[in-house]
Amino acid sequence: MNLAAVYWPRITLFLRELDQWLLLSTIAIATIGLVMISSASISFAEHNLGDGFYFLKRQMLYMTLGLVVAALFLYMPSRFWYHNAVPLLVVTIILLVAVLIPGIGRRVNGAQRWIPLGPLNLQVSEVAKFMMILFMASYLERYQRELREYWKSMIRPVLLLIGVAGLLLLEPDFGSMVVVCGTVLAMLFIGGAKLWLFSGLLLAGIGGIASMALISPYRLERLVTFLDPWAHQYDSGYQLTQSLIAFGRGEWFGVGLGNSIQKLFFLPEAHTDFVFSIYAEEFGLIGVAVVLGLYSLLVSRIVHVARKAVRQEDWFAAYSCFGIAIVLAGQAFINIGVTSGLLPTKGLTLPFISYGGSSLLVCCAMVALVLRISREMDDVQAVAKQVRRDRAEL
Repeated sequence: MNLAAVYWPRITLFLRELDQWLLLSTIAIATIGLVMISSASISFAEHNLGDGFYFLKRQMLYMTLGLVVAALFLYMPSRFWYHNAVPLLVVTIILLVAVLIPGIGRRVNGAQRWIPLGPLNLQVSEVAKFMMILFMASYLERYQRELREYWKSMIRPVLLLIGVAGLLLLEPDFGSMVVVCGTVLAMLFIGGAKLWLFSGLLLAGIGGIASMALISPYRLERLVTFLDPWAHQYDSGYQLTQSLIAFGRGEWFGVGLGNSIQKLFFLPEAHTDFVFSIYAEEFGLIGVAVVLGLYSLLVSRIVHVARKAVRQEDWFAAYSCFGIAIVLAGQAFINIGVTSGLLPTKGLTLPFISYGGSSLLVCCAMVALVLRISREMDDVQAVAKQVRRDRAEL
């Protein structure tokens, strides 16, 4: 029996039932990511590893694994993650502790954020972002009424957030800590937390983040460099100034794919956190506008799915979608802001574009969960319409 002939029509029918704009925007951004990783890393990989397509091959492997993870999230009902959010978060916290243990966690450039898994390295902070969203969505569904009436209902998620943030700071991963804290606080606000209490938490969080930035010498140096990178262009401001040069060379239409100068050992490891700088150099302002438009479309479709879930009062689905939209929009904004000099330098990946297996796998899982929720909402709506039609006929 030809399995392709049997299952391919089913697969194509299933894909047609998904949110097409969300699916296409994700594919477009991921495709741009593959092209830019190949372009930005080819010289570096050829010189250091003897294979110009080393990082492209690995990213394509991660993309394949990401499709497998996405298939799992498309197959599983969204309520499965609601019922298992707490155990999954417990496992994630154990991994956050394990990554700090010498011999288990892998240290790179002074940060201990990865757990080696054979040829792959798991960055636990990326998983923690997603698991915190799932936990908060399940918590808000269970306790949203209490959250709006009793301030004590905020104690548990806030204490948990403090613990997770502390573990992320020990790695250290300041950027992921900011994203996690911002996402959880935003979800609490959407969930109906009292405004005075939310405002207090927000001010405390901003004060804590500012204090950590000022107390830590290297974070303070980054802040000073950000204010005037050209005064430190040969030391702490080198990466930012080279990124700004890439943006400047791009002008309106860019220098053309593959013609970047900054990737030729001027901008360090340009295929990771600063890959957008090479993209801006090669495709210019018009190309930057296209990517910003694709991210806007991606986030707006996720919010659209969240609103459908709100109308059907599936609160776990709604809060999950809102949290995913906040993380993807936040990381895109921070990464693009850092590379363009709008924000102080922080090590955060650009979703679906920066090189990195853990980030890509988690992003695939997030979007797949939204696609699954969207399909479930459409199915419920179709059933409701059929019921109304049947009642009208009677």
